[in-house]
Amino acid sequence: MAHWTLDDIPWTTFDRAKLDPDIVRLVKAASLVEQNGADYARYLHGVFAGDPAFQADAARWGEEEIQHGQALGRWAELADRGFDHATACARFTAGFRVDLDAQTSLRGSRSGELVARCIVETGTSSYYTALAEASAEPVLKAICRKIAADELRHYKLFLTHLERYLASEGLGFWGRLGVALGRIRESEDDELAFAYHAANDADAIYDRRRANRAYARRAYAVYRRHHVERGMAMILKAVGLTPNGRLNRVATGIAWWGLQRRAASLARAAA
Repeated sequence: MAHWTLDDIPWTTFDRAKLDPDIVRLVKAASLVEQNGADYARYLHGVFAGDPAFQADAARWGEEEIQHGQALGRWAELADRGFDHATACARFTAGFRVDLDAQTSLRGSRSGELVARCIVETGTSSYYTALAEASAEPVLKAICRKIAADELRHYKLFLTHLERYLASEGLGFWGRLGVALGRIRESEDDELAFAYHAANDADAIYDRRRANRAYARRAYAVYRRHHVERGMAMILKAVGLTPNGRLNRVATGIAWWGLQRRAASLARAAA
């Protein structure tokens, strides 16, 4: 099946009356992170030197991530006439760079890198599904649904390569779990915080804690329990556990409780 293009988005149905200012700010930030796909593809190309099959898949993945950024950026420019996506992207990459010359994974092995990629795709697939359901604006709904489907496909792609590398590298359950938990904790690292700042508050001095809280408060608000449950199933599968059943229900309950508690804390701080 041919991959979608920007021409497949129903731009003429854009409805300014259905904009949510908080979601606009989230999309502006997301457009910068997605546009950074070329740098991540280059990083993966170096980490997986000598594996042309994976490198080819990573190159296509990077191209699709860039297109996500272009679609979100075009929408953001419609929603906020003062937003310039290209300028914001340049500002973001000037302040946040991936190690483009890396030859080994930050996760210690290629298997570890692929576990981390699965966790990232889990998060993005769940996030764009949640955004699509939270937004009343029809063009953004269409974009987010397409991106969420892409991210799910990317998850399956990285999982397939992970299974191949596990046969040779032998990364065990505890190693996979450690990488997964580490990558989940990084969800509040500089990348998202700085992207939010570069997209929305560039005239202010960058304050990581303030930007992180501003982003997280808005992002957590779009999630519902079923998004967490679906994401948890994907995480469990990536670390080698049964994705459904009692374990998923227990893990989802804990994660949902934690997310709600964090969201309530951020809302009180903002008030």
